Amino acid sequence: MQNKSHLRVRMLCEGALMVALAQVLSYVKLAEAPNGGSITPAMFPILFFAIRWGWRSGLMAGFVFGLLQLIFDGAYAWGWQSMLLDYLVAFTPLGLAGLFKGKKWGLFVGTVVGCFGRFIVHYISGVTIYKIVAPTEFLNWTFSSPSLYSLVYNGSYMLPNTLIALVLAAVLYKPLQKYILGQDLR
Repeated sequence: MQNKSHLRVRMLCEGALMVALAQVLSYVKLAEAPNGGSITPAMFPILFFAIRWGWRSGLMAGFVFGLLQLIFDGAYAWGWQSMLLDYLVAFTPLGLAGLFKGKKWGLFVGTVVGCFGRFIVHYISGVTIYKIVAPTEFLNWTFSSPSLYSLVYNGSYMLPNTLIALVLAAVLYKPLQKYILGQDLR
């Protein structure tokens, strides 16, 4: 049995490693949208960490990852509101995956919930901040509705990112099941 202090240090170290891994993976861009947003495997380490350590630690890891994205990813933003929503707030909900900590298939459900949380924040940003570019073209369609544009635009990279995270979860579930379920922490 490990004491609380040891577990806290371990959680912080693992969190730092997962945020660093997510940052490195964010540079593996399979595709990039013209106004920000890209398709990468970067969300998976944050989701994995959240499932392992819970939603509170997961939210913090998501926030730190969002901060690093803001600093190092070129920060495509339309003012401070966009920086706040599209980076600091948007990556934080990935930690909601931690609501399914310890559940047998929690990694999969948590991945969908965390990714959906991030999508919702990007959607809100699109409807409230990026509405100034309407009407606009994207994927050879012209959108006059900020709501529809935000749905299609943000869905165009968040859906593939979610699928990538689910595929990684499926591939890594068996070999890492003990760690995903936190069985090594008891």
